[in-house]
Amino acid sequence: MSRPVIGISTYQDPARWGTWEMPAVLLPAGYPRLVRAAGGLAVLLPPDDAEDAARDTVAALDGLVIAGGADVEPARYGAVADPRTGPPARERDAWELALIRAAIDRQVPLLGICRGMQLLNVALGGTLIQHLDDHTGGLGVFGSHPVTPVPGTVYAAAVPETAMVPAYHHQAVDRLGGGLVASAHAPDGTVEAVELPGHESLVFGVQWHPEMAEDTRVMAALVRAAGERAGRSPRTPARRSRAPRTPES
Repeated sequence: MSRPVIGISTYQDPARWGTWEMPAVLLPAGYPRLVRAAGGLAVLLPPDDAEDAARDTVAALDGLVIAGGADVEPARYGAVADPRTGPPARERDAWELALIRAAIDRQVPLLGICRGMQLLNVALGGTLIQHLDDHTGGLGVFGSHPVTPVPGTVYAAAVPETAMVPAYHHQAVDRLGGGLVASAHAPDGTVEAVELPGHESLVFGVQWHPEMAEDTRVMAALVRAAGERAGRSPRTPARRSRAPRTPES
């Protein structure tokens, strides 16, 4: 049986390698590594035009991961930027919001990680806390804290015990988006996971960074849902063009 195809959003930033320095499409290697470890086939999704391109992209996938990164622009949820909120990444916001909406519309299983969870909440009409303390280990250093599941949720089925997780964020969910429920919390009450119960496909998010740890259970839940969907509604494979045969060929 072929592995489910899991697309992971990426972002464009200046980068340097060898003698080159130019804009590059980037993603920390932990994301595709975690997808592979959980049994999926990882494909990287470079930024593209929103809406039409997002729908076409999602149609080719069995599952979707929205990766972590920059702060979501507060204007997206009707707020004024706090001085501690990072600079906006408007093109990335637009592209990933379009991917999220296309995945929900097409019932493609979706996992948001850190920023990805926050963006899922915003896509469904929720708001964010723009700054909180003690959810990093310092500038550029991942922290660690316990996360406790909410009984009866999809997250609790995947990870039934309180677990230590790697965290690096200063924003979090405030008001939950339409239909979302909290499925895990940090000791200080911060919402650490959300999900969309009653939807035909799995739609959930985690505030921490599972790609920075060895525990594959969160990603395995996505890959399993993607495999089940692929079995029900297999993607149409791309047709290869074939040159006409000649007498000499």
